[in-house]
Amino acid sequence: MKIIITEQCMGDRNCNLLCAEVFEYDEDQLRSTVKYDEIPEHLEDIVRRAAKECGADAIEIIDG
Repeated sequence: MKIIITEQCMGDRNCNLLCAEVFEYDEDQLRSTVKYDEIPEHLEDIVRRAAKECGADAIEIIDG
């Protein structure tokens, strides 16, 4: 699984709070970023939850 943070990110940091293992906040861009190119399997469920709970629908999941 791969994920992309789109330009729709509002920088509210909800994903960072939910899953700091995967998401981090970029102070320069004022938006979240992803720490991994490929999400570790044991974190996939929490990443899906973060995408579902993202108010801006800014987390795009690419399965494969």
